[in-house]
Amino acid sequence: MSDTFFIIGIFAFIFILWIGSGGPNRPLALSGPILHGTDSVFPKASGVFYKDVHLSNTLKKIKTTSAVKTLSDFETLSPYSGRITLGHYVSGADNINPSREYVTLRVTTNTTPVDITGWTLESSANGVSARIPKGTEVPRSGIVNQTQDIILRPGDTAIISSGRSPIGGSFRENICIGYFAQYQSFYPTLPLTCPIPFTELKDNYRNGGGNYMRDLACINYTRSLNRCSVVTTPPVNLSSSCAKFLTTYLNYNGCVNAHEHDAHFKNKTWRIYLNRDKSMWRTRYDTVELLDKNGKLVDTFSYQ
Repeated sequence: MSDTFFIIGIFAFIFILWIGSGGPNRPLALSGPILHGTDSVFPKASGVFYKDVHLSNTLKKIKTTSAVKTLSDFETLSPYSGRITLGHYVSGADNINPSREYVTLRVTTNTTPVDITGWTLESSANGVSARIPKGTEVPRSGIVNQTQDIILRPGDTAIISSGRSPIGGSFRENICIGYFAQYQSFYPTLPLTCPIPFTELKDNYRNGGGNYMRDLACINYTRSLNRCSVVTTPPVNLSSSCAKFLTTYLNYNGCVNAHEHDAHFKNKTWRIYLNRDKSMWRTRYDTVELLDKNGKLVDTFSYQ
């Protein structure tokens, strides 16, 4: 009998110690088996990995500190706000070549012409800024072109590249501009809207260039050419008059001389170059700001 009471006493003592240490409310009683990972120690039953929580918090922090701005965040807006708008993207922001990095802006159709030379583009994240330079309305090839303030008319678009111009300066596009694409690379590519070579041959005839219909070889050759194809060395089987036509008119300067005064000679797009040797915008998490000459905000957008 005494042995029975002794055993009961031991169990009673253990029970009292268990209750005193927290009993069923002890943390150990609620946790499952413990797994040891490379990033942390976590209960198997929790289903939440520390790495996941850490990544989520990191992304949340980046979004919070990415300085996402809208026009309403600025106290002083430019009088041009709403009249000049940025395209809400940076093309080529992940490219190390600044010539492939560009933003666009557009003038609304219900406004007067706007002089944007001296305006500033600024990267809020990098703290980098660049002023919009002067440009040439109708550039010429092979000479130093005179520059003037860039005036955007209603409905005009400007493609503003971070890098340097392949032809040495900013310019307005025209129907002959595609001739430059044969020897230089442009981003985005230039429109190949040059006059059709065979049409040029017929127009040259109308303007006193001789009877082209008697020169079948010249007709066939010009009909085989694509738009904006510069002919520097005509085939030897062509007549001298045909060769002169090809080298005089089928190039940029010749095209400009023939069509500069045409009603639809100029396009509605400017190519503007900020002349930077390094990219201006971050690949991700940046805010683009366009400021007028007085430093007032014209437009802005953020991207992630």
